[in-house]
Amino acid sequence: MSIAVVGSNMVDLISYIDRMPAEGETVEAPNFTMGCGGKGANQAVACSRLGSNVTMVTRVGNDIFAENTIRNFQDNGIDTTHVLTTEATSGVAPIFVDPDSKNSIIIVKGANAHLTPQDVENAREDIAKCSLIMLQLEIELETVYSTIELGNELGIPVLVNPAPASPELRLDKIRGAEFVVPNETELSLLSGMPVDDMDDVLKAAQVLLNVGIRNVIVTLGRKGAVWVHEGGSTYVDGRAVGAVDTTGAGDAFIGCFSHYWVETGDIEYAMRMARLYASDSVTRHGTQTSYATGEDFRGRLASDIAEVNLPGAANEKKA
Repeated sequence: MSIAVVGSNMVDLISYIDRMPAEGETVEAPNFTMGCGGKGANQAVACSRLGSNVTMVTRVGNDIFAENTIRNFQDNGIDTTHVLTTEATSGVAPIFVDPDSKNSIIIVKGANAHLTPQDVENAREDIAKCSLIMLQLEIELETVYSTIELGNELGIPVLVNPAPASPELRLDKIRGAEFVVPNETELSLLSGMPVDDMDDVLKAAQVLLNVGIRNVIVTLGRKGAVWVHEGGSTYVDGRAVGAVDTTGAGDAFIGCFSHYWVETGDIEYAMRMARLYASDSVTRHGTQTSYATGEDFRGRLASDIAEVNLPGAANEKKA
């Protein structure tokens, strides 16, 4: 199982806060940690830890963060052939996590903004060996669009996670994607419609289907996820856990979904496994540090995973 991730890497600067300061106010935070992140890197690490062979196409800066970022990819078994160094700062993401485990994030793209369509074209030979291409929006949109075109040319399915939400994203440019995986906020921005309840979510997802996107999977946080497709919709409920940090949970879901979809071709099964994996990640602090290896995941959640494998739990195969 080989997956290409064309996307971002960031240095996560995580402050655990009691509350956000008011304008002009300084408050003390009880704890701070620093780690490797970025949506592309997060999803790549989740895939790799679960057992996929992952090729990363990204750019790092020429600062003190770059060496550690590359080493982190290598430590997680990710192919760094196409991790390129740039005369720029590395991407950073200051993250603030409150006592209810809710987070607020600022991103500075840095070197990620320099990842070009030509960089992706230069990786064509290795991408062509993969069964899925994964994309996010922490790189330039032109690079996203050209990568979708490359995937279509090579006959490789493409998954687009339209995050962070961008009003500049053109639906007609991503209609070649096999999967688009937004959260509720991103879906509302993409569709121009409210998402106050499930009926709203389904109507908004239909807007994406109408432009030619084949599968829309909307992540709903603790409420689970819903897959909307031409034949209807399939809902996967959430899993109640004692969350301590939700940072990176969406990336955990997407990385796990991609791994199991490539492995089995079964969308609903992959969603149910992803639901378990993401819910497990929020029980630990950090982003990539909260992602379990395949062995740990299957051991810790053995009874839940056994239920996913029950007959009829997943029966929708890819074409």
